[in-house]
Amino acid sequence: MSTATKGKLLIIDDEDRLRKLLARILQLEGFEVLEAAIAKEGLRRLEHDTIDVIISDVKLPDINGIELIKTIKAGYPATEIIVLTAYGTINDGVTAIKNGAFDYITKGDDNEKIIPLVNKAMDKAILQHRVLDLENKLNVKFGFDRIIGTSTAITVAIKLAQRVAPTDTTVLILGETGTGKEVFAEAIHQASPRKLKPFVAINCSAFSKELLESELFGHKAGSFTGAIKDKKGLFEEANGGTIFLDEIGELDHDLQAKLLRVLESQQFIKIGDTKPTQVSVRILAATNRNLQDEASKEKFRSDLFYRLSVFQITLPAIRDRREDIGLLADYFIRFYAAKVNKQITGYTPDFLEKLEAYNWPGNVRELKNVMERAVILCDGGKVDASLLPYEFEAASAGTNSGATSEFDLALVEKHHIQHVINHTHGNRAEAARLLNIGVATLYRKLKEYGMD
Repeated sequence: MSTATKGKLLIIDDEDRLRKLLARILQLEGFEVLEAAIAKEGLRRLEHDTIDVIISDVKLPDINGIELIKTIKAGYPATEIIVLTAYGTINDGVTAIKNGAFDYITKGDDNEKIIPLVNKAMDKAILQHRVLDLENKLNVKFGFDRIIGTSTAITVAIKLAQRVAPTDTTVLILGETGTGKEVFAEAIHQASPRKLKPFVAINCSAFSKELLESELFGHKAGSFTGAIKDKKGLFEEANGGTIFLDEIGELDHDLQAKLLRVLESQQFIKIGDTKPTQVSVRILAATNRNLQDEASKEKFRSDLFYRLSVFQITLPAIRDRREDIGLLADYFIRFYAAKVNKQITGYTPDFLEKLEAYNWPGNVRELKNVMERAVILCDGGKVDASLLPYEFEAASAGTNSGATSEFDLALVEKHHIQHVINHTHGNRAEAARLLNIGVATLYRKLKEYGMD
């Protein structure tokens, strides 16, 4: 964006007298004005300056003005172009607009026509530059740049996601708890044509069947006790955008049938309604369960599984990409150090050694929690191994001697909980039943061990 009060203009015209006169008029209106006599000079200006509006003659000595518009709009879509035409060449102006020009004006028109037209083009260009700035910030915050790692395993997953992102294809993201499935879903949305529309995420295991149906599809007033007014569901909230259904394997069979209809027709019926609601929503889903196995046992609808799994991406566990642990640790140190305003310069070799020796049942989410704790405890300088929880010492000792970790009660409990959750394919209610503890107790322990 230009620093001038009203924006930055570039005039491209080989008629020196007309160009300088127009430049002077626009400078008096408060615009910053650059000049170029030929198209190539104008393109060089664009490489070094952020130009809001270009006023260009349609007849230039080196490049046809109509072709110049195509070139500029391809490389600088937020820049608006006003075309100058001679009398008798109005068709050039019309063609220019079809090629992306903002408008055209004939040479010799008085300033009363030029200045309002430039102001309108400037308003549009400045708004478009703001939108591009916002998109760039969103891409950094939610895009693929947010995914840390250079290992083959994570690189393969990123490349698959980047290939499918520009399409409307349904994607099933597979991986253990804490591997970053929602981060991938957000990145896919952000790299899609739907990126300016809503991204809505919901964890299907966090609600009862009745409440989840209302959350997803909405309801009409009076459809059940407590339904005092109409409610939009998340599919309606996500209209035009993307909905991410996490832990899709926990979805009740009746809701699976309703979701299948959305996938097939982009329609659903709200609770208590009699007519369908039409939406345009891309569906991304995730699970840590083996849905194909669940479908073969009739625990999950096979027709829904095949519709969801048109394109599958499997995210690797940290133990399958240990070479990324240092990069992730460094990122989280810088993030949390900035958050708590501490001067921390990295980590010691023994700190990284213990991170790499650990098995990480909670994956990236657990690593993130461990790094936040270490930064909080660190007084400055480098984060060292003394700031890690005890189980890391036990894991490291177990790696070296094979004699210590198996006797650590907390570590044994943590690994047993993870084993049971894996056995139930991520069904935490079933895991709590097998562990003979309450669901609330299980969630407390998962949080305590960084596995939530």
